[in-house]
Amino acid sequence: MTRIIDGNEVGNRIRNELEGRVDTLEQQGVTPGLATVLMSDDGASETYVSMKQQACDEIGIESYHHEIDPDTSSDVLMDRIDALNENPGVHGILVQMPVPDHVDEQAVLERIDPMKDVDGFHPENVGRLVAGNPRFKPCTPHGVQKLLAATDVETEGKDVIVVGRSDIVGKPMMNLLIQKAPMGNATVTVCHSRTTDLAEKTKNADVVIAAAGVPELVDGTMLSEDTVVVDVGVSRVDADNERGYEIVGDVEFESAKQKASAITPVPGGVGPLTIAMLLYNTVKAAGLQTGVDVTLP
Repeated sequence: MTRIIDGNEVGNRIRNELEGRVDTLEQQGVTPGLATVLMSDDGASETYVSMKQQACDEIGIESYHHEIDPDTSSDVLMDRIDALNENPGVHGILVQMPVPDHVDEQAVLERIDPMKDVDGFHPENVGRLVAGNPRFKPCTPHGVQKLLAATDVETEGKDVIVVGRSDIVGKPMMNLLIQKAPMGNATVTVCHSRTTDLAEKTKNADVVIAAAGVPELVDGTMLSEDTVVVDVGVSRVDADNERGYEIVGDVEFESAKQKASAITPVPGGVGPLTIAMLLYNTVKAAGLQTGVDVTLP
């Protein structure tokens, strides 16, 4: 029987363990602090930020939210980041993407103090990840590792296909899986929009991680028996229901679960782990910046 990997269960378990680590920091006079910065009127971005704030509040992380008019100069955003970099009560900084077109996204990422870069996207932190000495692992790929571990999926020596080559998921996912480290040591192939015959690649995989942002790109005909499938995609598509839409992943769930030994649903799979690992990175950042030894789950 195919195992449906419950991301809410795994995420809640990690959050509960992190709450104890927050208590450890509190006993040393340190309250972990996460600053979120929103420079957008996008409803989805507002929802994501709200969810992150709520998650912080639930385990005792202080959350500081900053909204910036998307029509204002990029200098306003940069100045706000500079102030947060200098604030000792803020241990993590997250600028919600996307930012407006007139703002240089890469410049924003580089402006954040790498010690407070809890997304793990600053070039210094990317370099440390590639070198095998990560400070902060990007939240979604790290969450995928946690899901695989919780499902007792061994990556060592396995053939893993990552579908998608984004800086946020695909590339860091590949780098994590090839490391000489727990939940690494895999043989990884990264596929993308110019890959010839994607199905030929996925059929030979022990694990398929779909992160291309294309609704239901992978279906059951593209999988072999007993493949483990992790669906990172989240897309809204038209549907004949009361809302007029439904949320689907990059994997066609019903056909894929007929072949997979384990599969993540959308929603309720990878999403909860992304937020859990943001909390993880914030707690880690607080420990690193204050010198308090915190053993993370």
